[in-house]
Amino acid sequence: MARPRTPLLSRELIVATALRLIDAEGLDALSTRRLATELSVSGPSLYNHVATKDELLDAVVDSVMGEVDLSMFTAGAPWPRALRDWARSYRAALAAHPNIVPVLAQGPGRRPNALRLADAVFGCLVEAGWPRGQATRIGALMRYFVTGSALASFAAGFPEDAGLYDAADYPHLGEAHRLAEHRGAIDEGAFETGLEALLDGLLLRYERTVDGAAPRPHQGWRATKAGRSDGSTGS
Repeated sequence: MARPRTPLLSRELIVATALRLIDAEGLDALSTRRLATELSVSGPSLYNHVATKDELLDAVVDSVMGEVDLSMFTAGAPWPRALRDWARSYRAALAAHPNIVPVLAQGPGRRPNALRLADAVFGCLVEAGWPRGQATRIGALMRYFVTGSALASFAAGFPEDAGLYDAADYPHLGEAHRLAEHRGAIDEGAFETGLEALLDGLLLRYERTVDGAAPRPHQGWRATKAGRSDGSTGS
């Protein structure tokens, strides 16, 4: 029997194709008709695998959440280091698929990978001694920070037109036209600066609020700031 010219339709193929379409053209490009065209199938055949567009979008978002590394939460790392490494992996996944961020920012919903992520972060904080209410708020804070950092580029928002930044009106923006040229370094540097500041603040709060008799799994954190696992210095 001759091999079919197109791959057999599956939920995995549908989700991967939908993500590729969103990555290339944005959320508005996703429709049943467009997806069927991309897959060279009839529209109704898609419903054998995904019942609605909302279900498909949930599956696409959850596939992105499946790219986030959670291994640091089971490796026995101090909680600040675990949060730092997770935040970096989380941002990398979102930066690879920025068009999906507005949907993802709504919360985990019924998405298994997103729920595993929330469970891992919350569990790490509670096991470190954080009160459950504060652990919930910190998990939300971290998600706000990471998703916000991946939503858009600060540097790219400044046009590369030196004439736009008249010194009479904007005395401190004389070099702003160069920001877009260095977009990657600026955006990555801003994320790292914010992440370190956020974790330093949480560490101070931890030292004030967590019972001094409780285990202190954060003790290795300050040492790692002088020489991180990724070889950087923390400056």
